[in-house]
Amino acid sequence: MFPTQLTDPRVFEIAQALLDGFEKHYKIFRQTSAQAKKRFENTDWHGQQLAQRERIEFYDMRVDEAVASLEHDYHASKLPMEVWQQIKLFYIGLLTNYRRPELAETFFNSVTIRLVHRRYYRNDFIFVRPAVSTEYIEDADPKAKPTFRAYYPTRENLRQMLKTVVQSYELAKPFEDLDRDIGFVLDVLNEQIGNVRLRTNFQIQVLSSLFYRNKGAYIVGKLINGFRSLPFAIPILHNSKNRLYIDAALFGEDDLLALFSFARAYFLVDMEVPSAYVQFLRTLMPRKPRAEIYNALGLQKHGKALFYRDFLFHLHHSSDKFRIAPGIKGMVMLVFDLPSYPFVFKVIKDFFPPQKETTRSMIMSKYQLVKQHDRVGRMADSLEFTNVAFPRDRFDDELIAELKHFAPSLMEEEGDVLILKHLYIERRMVPLNIYLQETDGEQLEHAVIEYGNALKDLVAANIFPGDMLWKNFGVTRNGKVVFYDYDEIEYITDCNFRKVPTPRNEEDEMSGEVWYSVGAHDVFPETFGPFLLGDPRVRAIFMKHHADLLDPVFWQQHKERIKTGYVHDVFPYDRRRRFIHKIHAAAPSATEPSSDMVPVDEPVDVPPEGLAVHDQGRLTGFASGGSSSAD
Repeated sequence: MFPTQLTDPRVFEIAQALLDGFEKHYKIFRQTSAQAKKRFENTDWHGQQLAQRERIEFYDMRVDEAVASLEHDYHASKLPMEVWQQIKLFYIGLLTNYRRPELAETFFNSVTIRLVHRRYYRNDFIFVRPAVSTEYIEDADPKAKPTFRAYYPTRENLRQMLKTVVQSYELAKPFEDLDRDIGFVLDVLNEQIGNVRLRTNFQIQVLSSLFYRNKGAYIVGKLINGFRSLPFAIPILHNSKNRLYIDAALFGEDDLLALFSFARAYFLVDMEVPSAYVQFLRTLMPRKPRAEIYNALGLQKHGKALFYRDFLFHLHHSSDKFRIAPGIKGMVMLVFDLPSYPFVFKVIKDFFPPQKETTRSMIMSKYQLVKQHDRVGRMADSLEFTNVAFPRDRFDDELIAELKHFAPSLMEEEGDVLILKHLYIERRMVPLNIYLQETDGEQLEHAVIEYGNALKDLVAANIFPGDMLWKNFGVTRNGKVVFYDYDEIEYITDCNFRKVPTPRNEEDEMSGEVWYSVGAHDVFPETFGPFLLGDPRVRAIFMKHHADLLDPVFWQQHKERIKTGYVHDVFPYDRRRRFIHKIHAAAPSATEPSSDMVPVDEPVDVPPEGLAVHDQGRLTGFASGGSSSAD
């Protein structure tokens, strides 16, 4: 409700200008997402990647525009706090029956924090908590496009209904053989549901928009039977003849968690009511925080706001102390964590050892590169924060001493509050070097294979990690190896992969120093071995599965392939589940749906028995679940 008395006649104008600024942002955001369909149909993979990168920058651009406009027109930074509180009340009034109130509230925060030069934690005129509910927003406009569509098949017409679901998205390109693909999907579905009785409410619900990422489009939905539901996703790809085909059928929460992993690029998806998409996706992945779902949809600024609210809630309901994170200390980052909280906090140090020829701005640019790049399931997403206030008494003395020594410019102490001016927050993982020390047998073999697979996936994404030591990689709760140290990453295409020159004489051969010239971007893969393979157990596994990573030819070939414009396929699911295997089994001479889908050097995930991976067991009565692992 609007206030009845005003102390400043510009209050309503400023509130409306703020909402107009957000509307401009979301209009451009949505246009870019909607155009993903055309780019997919035209196999414009470079355009898709460019759109994914540029969309991340849209938000800050619109915030900058709004700040400049309000400052120019209203001298907004000089307005007293009482006026800003009234602006907030008017803004809330404008959000009545609005279809994206939670995002508009976050935009309000972003602009006003910049204008009044106050730290987030002290602002009593921003939206620390949501003021407008996002429940049942769709019901306010019966003419609007629904978030999801429901289909009501019988067992007899289930095949035809699945085909209707796929055709409802009206993709311009024809399928190579949709009836064949639907048969494959039905086979997998029957493995899941068996002969379970179909209840009267049996239905298929699918989100109205396809989810686009890289070279794929995904149908996302769930089957409902009685009181149980079964999440699913169906990836659609192009084959070498520029025809469409269904590549796999993913069922169960664990498959969806892998698809929406924090280590993958954000989806492009056209959403009228984002909160309704998030609510639907939460029914598929109840273990995934809402913040991470918003991030996966490309709404990372609101995801960050939700994360911060969850963090404050956790601080209020815990009592353990922040500490230096376990593992080998980094030369560039000071890393700390809270044992009860599944994230780590990373602060860039004020100074670095001589061998690290870098700067704070260079390191920040590397993290921004990762944010905008295709992370192919192998690079952790980072949340960047400024001026974060922590309770001073929650920090142990050793951590305080480390901060004062390595990053004094980034910390302030005000009474019982410690303020960090800049930091990154990432999902906590077990450092790979620690994991290898504490495991053996199949677990060890899987970790080493996964490490090599991670490197090859990064190569496919045009990323050279730079520092390839085990300590810079982590193991997630489902056994996946993910890279998280970004200060030395480079594009593969910017590197010069060389063979170590032949020694000219005996002195060269016996020299403990590098006797040949080394350029700034020169990389010698043959030299990786001494640093990585000191453990005989690790060396035997690595050489069996990934010896090609020590050969400069491997890197050179991939570099040249990327430079010619080739975009690799990196699948967010086990390659053994791809339907091409069924096609080959049915007709060994058949042509693979896409001749470039599985390069001969493409890694294949082979998780060991007992590791927390996707539960492939039948789901009686559509019971969802699986292992307790996430991402």
